[in-house]
Amino acid sequence: MPFEQAAKKALAFRDQRDWSQFHNPKDLAISISIEAAELLEAFQWSGTQLDPGEKKDQAVEELADVSIYCIYLADALGVDLPDIINVKIDANEKKYPVEKSRGTSKKYTEL
Repeated sequence: MPFEQAAKKALAFRDQRDWSQFHNPKDLAISISIEAAELLEAFQWSGTQLDPGEKKDQAVEELADVSIYCIYLADALGVDLPDIINVKIDANEKKYPVEKSRGTSKKYTEL
């Protein structure tokens, strides 16, 4: 399903339940943080294991929750999520030119 279609479905789900009245930017930002913390649970105590393994389904569900709340926050702020992602990637391309950043995890201030 294309992103725009998924976003419309998430917004319709919210609107059918009249939940937008509860979705102010502060509470949505808090909800994103909470769901992101729940996403981390899929990796907690995994030691050197970098793959969620048996907890992949949990990780996917929490990733969906984070994404849905991001859609709701973008709507509450009146911004287009794909547009702001593109703007951020354009800015990051300037901070992290391929010739300096390829294959390194250094922050742009260290390149």
